[in-house]
Amino acid sequence: MLSLKDVRQYISSLNITADDNVYIGKLDNKKQKSIVVYSRQVSGSPNIAIGGLECTTYDTKPVSLLLHWNKSKDETERAAYDLFEKLRSVTSLTIGDTPINYLRLMVPEPQDVGTDDGGVYEYVIWLDFIYERNR
Repeated sequence: MLSLKDVRQYISSLNITADDNVYIGKLDNKKQKSIVVYSRQVSGSPNIAIGGLECTTYDTKPVSLLLHWNKSKDETERAAYDLFEKLRSVTSLTIGDTPINYLRLMVPEPQDVGTDDGGVYEYVIWLDFIYERNR
């Protein structure tokens, strides 16, 4: 299983934030220049191979990344595109002991979601980590 903690560690390793402000599920005290990793809601049935779960070789971890940056639209946009480009240019990836077979970006570019109540600009990136299951 690929956990949000595993994804958080991977996103942290990309060095987008200077102070390693990468969180899971909740933004700690609204720190600027932070990234938050969330589970993303999806619908539909699970992918199970003919023969059952023991024949199913992969699974999907749908994730939403919230980039909560600062009050500069330009700096926030640049940081969001930096993260997006790093994700888009992955050529090989293993997170922990889990081989990632495919990193599927679910948006064509980082999505501008405006500002929070304090005027800090935010962007969102949706992606799926398609990984080898431990059988």
